[in-house]
Amino acid sequence: MIKVQNLNKELGGTTVFKNLSLEVERGEFLALIGKSGDGKSVLLKHLAGLMQPDSGSVVVEGYDLCCLKRRQRETLRRKFGFVFQNGALFDSLTVYDNVAFPLRENTKLDEKTIRNKVMDELQQVELPGAENKYPAELSGGMIKRVALARSLITEPEFMFFDEPCTGLDPLIGEGILNLIHECWKSRGFTGIIVTHQYEPIFQIVNKVALLYDNTIYATGSPDEIKTSDNSVVQSFLHSKFK
Repeated sequence: MIKVQNLNKELGGTTVFKNLSLEVERGEFLALIGKSGDGKSVLLKHLAGLMQPDSGSVVVEGYDLCCLKRRQRETLRRKFGFVFQNGALFDSLTVYDNVAFPLRENTKLDEKTIRNKVMDELQQVELPGAENKYPAELSGGMIKRVALARSLITEPEFMFFDEPCTGLDPLIGEGILNLIHECWKSRGFTGIIVTHQYEPIFQIVNKVALLYDNTIYATGSPDEIKTSDNSVVQSFLHSKFK
């Protein structure tokens, strides 16, 4: 479970969050929605422990990320997987070595076991035969799939997706979202995603949170958000689903 309480953050003198609170239950798949520039990606990085708030708490599995010692934080972060907007692949490494990297860095597995895991993961993200390619040889959609495989290979309990469809054709982006959904269903991780592809995202998550006016303004199932009689919620949805 992730529990955020009274989160406050300023960046460059601008208020990003003010007394923001949010709960994500174990096994849920939450979509963070809101206008561009409202801080969705910043919030995602706070939830993953990549940024620290000015005040307030982010509690994951009973541990406050703001108060952990370095070793405790590193141990907890091993339960996290993070897919960045641009994929964040190592340009000098092949697809195989990119996906193998977390296992080599954080486990004592032998190379045979690592190879079996990497090849299986590439199969799962529909990239068999791509293991010897370099990032420069990949399409945008392939880069996202490699980034997904690298994040999933350590079998994280929590997955964070920061605009995984950025720069992709809408149809290809929808395919990436469907793949993420299949991974969530088969693996059972707790997922949080930020994306601008609102229509498909409402089909694959089971919870939605609207970030508005520096706080979480509304939460609920996709159907509850869609049928909300709140004028702010409906105004936002109308602008995205018109």
